[in-house]
Amino acid sequence: MKKLTKREDQIMQVIWGTEGVFIRDILEALPIPKPHYNTVATIVKILVKKDFLKSEKFGNTDRYSAVIQKEAYLKEDLEDIKEKYFGNSLPKMMAHFAKQEKLSNKEIDELIAIIKSKKN
Repeated sequence: MKKLTKREDQIMQVIWGTEGVFIRDILEALPIPKPHYNTVATIVKILVKKDFLKSEKFGNTDRYSAVIQKEAYLKEDLEDIKEKYFGNSLPKMMAHFAKQEKLSNKEIDELIAIIKSKKN
């Protein structure tokens, strides 16, 4: 699966929360400073070429929806990070995030409970 650029990811975050959107809808949902309409249209076309989006004609305009779901992209992206930065070790990756986030005892207990429930 191809990787998303920062701007592509920003647009996909908008689209993943919908059933389908028009470019104007995407533009409205983006934070200020908003990119130009043509910039968003170009990025959306790139996302179609990358097979992240599909388009459906509505009169003379297109409505876009996700082909690749957020969960599938997230899973693959995290797998790549785990392999690239942590020697494909989930414990090393989790330890890194636990240290970086300065987890509270309650949060650590919650993680331990999740891990134990998956073990059984």
